[in-house]
Amino acid sequence: MNRFWRIGAFALVGLLAVPLSPALAKKAAPVAALDTDNDQTVDLTETNKAAEALFDKLDKDKDGTLDKKELQGRLTRESFAAADPDKDGTLTRDEFLSAVSSLFKDADPDNDGTLDAKELAAKKGKALVRVTH
Repeated sequence: MNRFWRIGAFALVGLLAVPLSPALAKKAAPVAALDTDNDQTVDLTETNKAAEALFDKLDKDKDGTLDKKELQGRLTRESFAAADPDKDGTLTRDEFLSAVSSLFKDADPDNDGTLDAKELAAKKGKALVRVTH
């Protein structure tokens, strides 16, 4: 085995052992958590699936609705009010998913129907991530 090959092999092993930078890992985390088809983007179907799972998790009293306390600050006051057309102070699953859909559209400035890591890391993308995690 020649000396240069061994040095190259050790260098490659060293590069593979380097963890993803915290900033890059944090930026990629929302996509990885939502991207069930592993295409490096998130679509509305994937987002809704995660939001439905979160709805079930947050609905502690199992009454089929979420109130502000159960939502734990995941929606702004304005978003909650817009999602609550009957003004009963709770969101049904459909009302919650409607809010998620609205947040998804807001986070998709290029209107391509998918969100990448950059879009999810933006302010509107972060608002969407809060209602899916």
